[in-house]
Amino acid sequence: MKRGERIYAYIQQGSEAWPGDQVTGRIGFDAQQIAAALDILRNNVSKELNELHRQGKIVKFLGRPVLYFDKACLESALGVELGEGACQFDDVEAISQSKAPAEPENPFARLIGADRSLKRQVEQAKAAILYPPDGLHTLIVGQTGVGKTLFAHMMFEYGKTMHRFAEDAPFVTFNCADYYNNPQLLISHVFGYVKGAFTGAEQSKAGLVEEADGGVLFLDEIHRLPPEGQEMIFYFMDTGTFNRLGETRRSRQAKVLIIGATTEDPDSVLTKTFVRRIPNIMKIPPLAERSSGEKLDIIKLMFQDEAQRVKKPIRVGVETIKALVGSIGSGNVGQLKSNIKLLCAQAFLSGIDSPEGIEVDFKMLPQQIRNGLLTLSANRQALAEVTKALGSDSCIIVPPGPEFQLTDADSGVEPFNLYQVVEAKVDLLKGEGISSDLIKQILATDVNIYVRNLYNKKHSVNMTTRERLLKIVDASLVDFAEHVALYVQKRMNSSYHDRFLYAFSLHLSAFLKRVKSKDVPHKELEGAVPQDSLCLEVAQEIGSLIEKHYHIEVPRVEIEYIALLLESSQEDDLDDRVVIVVATHGQSTATSMVEVAQRLFGTTDVSVLAVDMPLEVRPQAVLDKMTAMLKSMHCLKGVLILADMGSLCNLGPSLEKSIEVPVRTIDMVSTPLILEAMRKAELAGMDLDGLYDSLVSFHGYEARDVTKDEELAKVTDDGRVVVTICSTGQGTALKLKSLVEDILRGAGQALPVIPVGLVKLEERLQEIAEGHRIVAAVGVKKPAMRIPFIPLEAIIDGAGEAALLEIVTGSRGTARPRQGSRVVQNLCAESLQKFLTYLNPEKVLPLLMEFDQRLEAGRAEPLANPLRIRLLVHCGCALERCVMRKPLHYGGNPAELDRRKVQQLQKAAELFSEKLHLTLAADEYYFMAEMI
Repeated sequence: MKRGERIYAYIQQGSEAWPGDQVTGRIGFDAQQIAAALDILRNNVSKELNELHRQGKIVKFLGRPVLYFDKACLESALGVELGEGACQFDDVEAISQSKAPAEPENPFARLIGADRSLKRQVEQAKAAILYPPDGLHTLIVGQTGVGKTLFAHMMFEYGKTMHRFAEDAPFVTFNCADYYNNPQLLISHVFGYVKGAFTGAEQSKAGLVEEADGGVLFLDEIHRLPPEGQEMIFYFMDTGTFNRLGETRRSRQAKVLIIGATTEDPDSVLTKTFVRRIPNIMKIPPLAERSSGEKLDIIKLMFQDEAQRVKKPIRVGVETIKALVGSIGSGNVGQLKSNIKLLCAQAFLSGIDSPEGIEVDFKMLPQQIRNGLLTLSANRQALAEVTKALGSDSCIIVPPGPEFQLTDADSGVEPFNLYQVVEAKVDLLKGEGISSDLIKQILATDVNIYVRNLYNKKHSVNMTTRERLLKIVDASLVDFAEHVALYVQKRMNSSYHDRFLYAFSLHLSAFLKRVKSKDVPHKELEGAVPQDSLCLEVAQEIGSLIEKHYHIEVPRVEIEYIALLLESSQEDDLDDRVVIVVATHGQSTATSMVEVAQRLFGTTDVSVLAVDMPLEVRPQAVLDKMTAMLKSMHCLKGVLILADMGSLCNLGPSLEKSIEVPVRTIDMVSTPLILEAMRKAELAGMDLDGLYDSLVSFHGYEARDVTKDEELAKVTDDGRVVVTICSTGQGTALKLKSLVEDILRGAGQALPVIPVGLVKLEERLQEIAEGHRIVAAVGVKKPAMRIPFIPLEAIIDGAGEAALLEIVTGSRGTARPRQGSRVVQNLCAESLQKFLTYLNPEKVLPLLMEFDQRLEAGRAEPLANPLRIRLLVHCGCALERCVMRKPLHYGGNPAELDRRKVQQLQKAAELFSEKLHLTLAADEYYFMAEMI
């Protein structure tokens, strides 16, 4: 019986024997209890329990500890059906509640402050919706960005919940400011018009009032309605009748609840007659007047929304949240939301290669938000409330929404590390299967952008470059860097002293640390700078200065780094670039997208134009505007239009004819597409066709299946291949690929191994199978295709290694001896590389494997691979502790341990005394005996 089947049988038997009168509260069996009863490791029990729960065989009761109960037995005991799939509850009573008819959800329950600062407004809103017979017309007053539109939507949703509106009732929005300078057009839009009512009215058209019949008409900026429009609205409120523009009799009827919104004082901007017709006027307070707790809740909610979008945890420092709270001003919730979106987008771009998540750091905040920290500090009561609510640690917002505290707040990290920029990118691009030449081109571009944005004079008004550097690096290093910067300025006859000084100082500090730790940078950077360039020549001279000053050797790859810094620090030539035009439908969509993209880059150097096309504007007018803008610019290298849809995608040929330069168009514009276009436009040598070709297949920054055709080119003569499967085709699949290749090589079976992801898994396998024979699949999911499958756990446990070799060779007994397990060796080596500081892992590992072999020989039954790995890593760390004379102290009672196990460990460890002259402390043996 398999492990999972044993665990399920145990739960099933225990559930059947559970007394019927005790099926209350939290019932069932926890992982520790099952592990002890079945003699299975607790982590393995937890894994199987999660799988059984996912399959819908058992029910999970939340709490500490988590309890599990057989689903069928529970259904029988309670006389209910829990349905298919996974089920989890707080207790048995919660099951009865979940099966009771659900009460309609109150939309206002989701509104932050509904039971606090907005309690009176919520009560007003509910009364306005429920007041017989058809509710009360309402006016919402508040500053820009306080949430007036959101409040109106919640009133409408509440009306549907209470059955005041039908489920398909309309909610029609109209901004009265759109036509404020044309009263006739505004009134015709609200009430409609008949044919011939005015010039151009070729046919009758219904207005918004008719469209909103049976629902809500939300009039935003209602103070922009002209007096005659207000008169028609209040007459409609009184009688429920109206007439279209051009009609003389008010014979039309509609049942509409009017909700208006304004930022102004109603008594000042609306007629008294109109105000008297609105019985329910409510004021939404500005965000600055709401409690600190509400402000924090709103900020956390906004970060949760962004975490959900980027599908990564977002780490936010306490000082960052305090600054956001203190920066809340006239922009209210709307401005706060824009600020947080921008910060998260900037953090996403900075941490795009990080799988762990992104970090919104205080240092990336614009000055006006940073000043919020000072503003909050001036209010001692508010500061105390926020500090008490936040604590002292960073806050992690994870995609599903909940937040928790993190105690290992980052500190003392230098703001610039060119090695990290290059090496993280190299690892990512190599994993994508990109060629070395293209990697070098991308690296050159990324370093270029990174250095250009590192030093921004606009944010250094109050501090010189030297003062900024002295906060990070030693004065002697800054002195030397200033000497080099002056040399470069004279040698290259250029005036980029400050930018180069800042970048070079920080990079030199990182380089000296690498020399000290003997950490060699990536070789892939070599060749990224043209070999005949002046930058490379000057970089070699700087290398000589460093060698002379610090008495160290500067490797060739370091010269390439310095050359990249020199290239990246030069001034831009805007005349030699492709001009990017972002064109979208809407009042300000393109403008907003371009503004976000430029602020993310922290620069407006790249020539990017925004062209907005309101829905009432003709395409010819947009073309004329675009032509005029481009004729006033240098765009000899061409124009790239990034459009959203429709007529804007067809302007290219006409524009090309007008301005007499080449034009290319890409549709479905998005902010990531604009960012990528700006990034690639930074390469002055990239022409229009090259830019277009590189973007036309761009689909965003998400991870993709990186299986490349080159893998298929490595197949053997008989076409046999092995595939590894994980979620993305990267990460685990690539690591697993390395393990499987090692296993096969050790057995003389050098078959190619191809990593694939779960996305379109079957299609990818069919594609591979068309020209090749898949002999086995190893990974996290069994494919539908009929091929031998070995789970990832089996490879780690050791059984999968023998099974794989049996499949590949077609015979039994070809597996290597257990002691030579490649998986154990590889995983131990990887862990020891991380944990050992003084001992050489490569020297220690063979001794540990011999220790493992001796221990196995003295035991009646072998250890599972995961336990072997854990034991060997502990033993390796114990050897280092022995060298450092810092042994662990066992807190338990040694007398309770199995003495035979301790003796087996001591006997196997004799080889350390023989070959290393090291003797482990007795407490180390106690820890290891407890493990096995």
